[in-house]
Amino acid sequence: MVKQERAARTRQLLLQAAAEVFVREGYARASLSTISGRAGVSNGALHFHFETKNLLAEAVEQRAAVTLRRIAATADEAPGSALQRLVDATHRLMTALHQDVVVRAGFELCASTGRRGGGLDLRREWQDWVGKLLAEAERKGDLAEGVTAADAATAVVTSTVGFEMLGSRDRAWVAPETVARFWELLLPRLSHPGVLGELSARGTDAGGPPQV
Repeated sequence: MVKQERAARTRQLLLQAAAEVFVREGYARASLSTISGRAGVSNGALHFHFETKNLLAEAVEQRAAVTLRRIAATADEAPGSALQRLVDATHRLMTALHQDVVVRAGFELCASTGRRGGGLDLRREWQDWVGKLLAEAERKGDLAEGVTAADAATAVVTSTVGFEMLGSRDRAWVAPETVARFWELLLPRLSHPGVLGELSARGTDAGGPPQV
């Protein structure tokens, strides 16, 4: 049991260190020796857990995907309109990007060059989920007249993915106030007047962004 716990701790240290190095240097320039040094473990210990840099990157992506899918599942199961659940999920995702380097790295890795084989595409997963939720809003008549789910998804996905990309270098782009201001600007154009008054651009948790 002690050996298993030690192995789990080492794996977690390596994932955290790899995410930090991938974000700072990019996948192509990141070296396994730099990652092992940052984690404070030997190269042998790193290779015991991850034989290649690509396998390590895939593990980072998988960990980030767990967070993204949990955010989506929480929104899917929540009460309320599809638009409010989308606002809340956006706050949760941006909070995760702000606080967790593994999530930031997982998103950035989907656009990395020099990798063998295709990894996860978290941006595409987010795009598909946003489209699904906005299609629900359209079916229920919650979108403004003349606004289609496809049009709304284009606006939301391009903006939020832009925040994610810019936020990797300047955390202000994924800060709660930035996300709230974005929704304050977009919701009046996106929402049917009958539901607009029920929506909170700042999220539904005590007037602030929901926690991840």
